[in-house]
Amino acid sequence: MALSFKKDLEKYKEIDEDEILNKLSEEELKQLESALEEMDPENALLPAGLRQKDQTSKRATGPFDREKLLKFLEKEALEHKDREDYVPFTGEKKGKVWVPKKQPLEMRQEEATTLDPELEEALSSATDTELCDLAAILGVNTLVTTTQIYDGTSDKDSYNNVIKGEKVKPVFDEPPNPTNVDETLQRVKANDPMLTEVNLNNLKNIPIPTLRDFAKAMEKNTHVKKFSLAATFTNHTHDQSVFIVCPCGLPVENAALRSLNLESNFITSTGVQALVEALRDNDVLTEIKIDNQRQQLGTSVEMEIAKMLEANTSIVKFGYHFTQQGPRARAAAAITKNNDLDSVRLHPSFFQGHLFLLILCGTVFNFDLLPF
Repeated sequence: MALSFKKDLEKYKEIDEDEILNKLSEEELKQLESALEEMDPENALLPAGLRQKDQTSKRATGPFDREKLLKFLEKEALEHKDREDYVPFTGEKKGKVWVPKKQPLEMRQEEATTLDPELEEALSSATDTELCDLAAILGVNTLVTTTQIYDGTSDKDSYNNVIKGEKVKPVFDEPPNPTNVDETLQRVKANDPMLTEVNLNNLKNIPIPTLRDFAKAMEKNTHVKKFSLAATFTNHTHDQSVFIVCPCGLPVENAALRSLNLESNFITSTGVQALVEALRDNDVLTEIKIDNQRQQLGTSVEMEIAKMLEANTSIVKFGYHFTQQGPRARAAAAITKNNDLDSVRLHPSFFQGHLFLLILCGTVFNFDLLPF
């Protein structure tokens, strides 16, 4: 059984398409061509020009000119008439204007307070200091200032029901380092017995030759006990001379230096490594500070510092913030050991009594660490 729509299609089998196309006009052919074009407006993979038919019939007016286009749009907007309002604005106010109700002001009448004759007599004969104390006890803080509450002092002008603020005391910066570098260098070279501390902190204009002269002068100085060279922009390019490590490396010539401060400089791991090597066999320095350098020293240098502190028995204060847990723990144990040995040196008789008790208890002790 043939379908009904197929019966209708059978009459088109013998049609001659070429004959029909020859009878069409030019306009009809263009319409047919545009109808046969396959367009997909919803296909995002196609360019925008291929999603829609070209319906442009005008010729191109020339290249794109942005300024000319903006002027044309502005001119067209000004020439275009605005739409007239259906109801013109006249400024007429409709309805009632809201007026707030006026509430009557309540007049507060102050009640007269009556006191006992004894209290009136006591208040009338009280001094200003006693009245301030009484106001502070009662909590009437608006009558006196904060300072007067604590010290009990006030004057008649302060009774104005206003809390007065205290003036801020200016905090001035610390004065610059007054050390004369050239004069101090000459005194170090002359081995001045009155010069026991050299402070060159925060002096950022010290030339490198001067620092080298300080290092050479410190080799044979026997009176300077503390040398500070913090925040002077000292770097690793000349740390062999700037470190003042000569006293550390030459303990025979210099046995007086006890404290060395090299914090807040530009010393790198190379310079710190040289300092660690000089401190291994040093038994003079008791305090050294090398913290807050421009760059981190690294794990290997921190481990060398910990080994140096374990081998050194004189350093009891070491200023450096370890970044690794292992070297930090070893350095802390070494500093604790050195502090114990330092207390033994100061009080040998006290330690000998405790040593006798340790021997009686059978405690194993390393006698090589004893200073006597």
